[in-house]
Amino acid sequence: MPTPLPLVFDEPKRALPPRHLADLAPADRKAAVSELGLPGFRADQLARHYFGRLTADLDEMTDLPAAARQTLAALLPPLVTPVTEQVCDDGQTRKSLWRGHDGVLAESVLMGYPDRTTVCISSQAGCGMACPFCATGQGGLQRNLTTGEIVDQVRQAARAARDGVLGKPTRLSNIVFMGMGEPLANYKRVVAALRRITEPAPEGLGISARGVTVSTVGLVPAIDKLAAEGLPVTLAVSLHCPDDELRDTLVPVNNRWNIAEVLGAARRYAQATGRRVSIEYALIRDVNDQPWRADLLGKVLRQQIGAKRVHVNLIPLNPTPGSEWDASPKPVEREFVRRVEAAGISCTVRDTRGQEIDAACGQLAATARP
Repeated sequence: MPTPLPLVFDEPKRALPPRHLADLAPADRKAAVSELGLPGFRADQLARHYFGRLTADLDEMTDLPAAARQTLAALLPPLVTPVTEQVCDDGQTRKSLWRGHDGVLAESVLMGYPDRTTVCISSQAGCGMACPFCATGQGGLQRNLTTGEIVDQVRQAARAARDGVLGKPTRLSNIVFMGMGEPLANYKRVVAALRRITEPAPEGLGISARGVTVSTVGLVPAIDKLAAEGLPVTLAVSLHCPDDELRDTLVPVNNRWNIAEVLGAARRYAQATGRRVSIEYALIRDVNDQPWRADLLGKVLRQQIGAKRVHVNLIPLNPTPGSEWDASPKPVEREFVRRVEAAGISCTVRDTRGQEIDAACGQLAATARP
């Protein structure tokens, strides 16, 4: 096994982006507008355009006086500027590379399905969790994204979907915090973004909390804190193996919070929110795909969380540069699913999207291309 990089919980010190409307709770927006010398009701007008009409273009806000628009530009600074876009899966998978005000890069992936439209967004530029099979983790952490930067990925995806970029106009229905970064290591800003995403328009984007998934490698105190936020989003735990000896290497945070502690927090989250927890498991040939590990996974999930409160999401390993690891053969994958289900645990295999443009799970590295 390769030696994992050290975990990074504290981001390097950098100048933060300017304040944005999406950084502000609804109650704070009028005060911000008043500070600019405008009447408070302009805050509601601005929010209706940004969250309701999905526009940050002041020229489109024709119900606002020209002078007011010029002043309100201070609350809509450009945060995530598109650099490149790559498309595959017959136009149904679109990966966007974004550049922040300070040059840091992050990626999001918009995906169209017959029954839903999903965007996978980043919460950090890079990641400090150092999982050796993940391209993002191998690049290290650049910095946390702000609330505004997170929300604007969603707004731009929602606008693109509405405007037919996937072939026909559709409504963004699902958001997964499974892009670059460990969301719960950027806790305060991610929770604020969750509120902006789920609050009804014009206070927020009005997307149902039940359509939002937050992924984590298992930061136990943050999982417990999230359970008390009153946000019924789905929790996805990146477990990847059922035994501590292997997980200490595959997911280095396991050295701080072991499997029993992580699954205990997942059980408490399910109890507090009434939401079934998703267990993410990247299946790696000859590493974590043995039949006995499938049996052990089903056993520990049934004992630690409860069969009705958990679902296993198997992920065929996606190739990353320099990695010697590979996805498990399909017969091995099918047997793994069979054994987990035999333990009474629901188990499905994730539909792999975007491999050819490095947009699949574990492949996001935010590499600028010509």
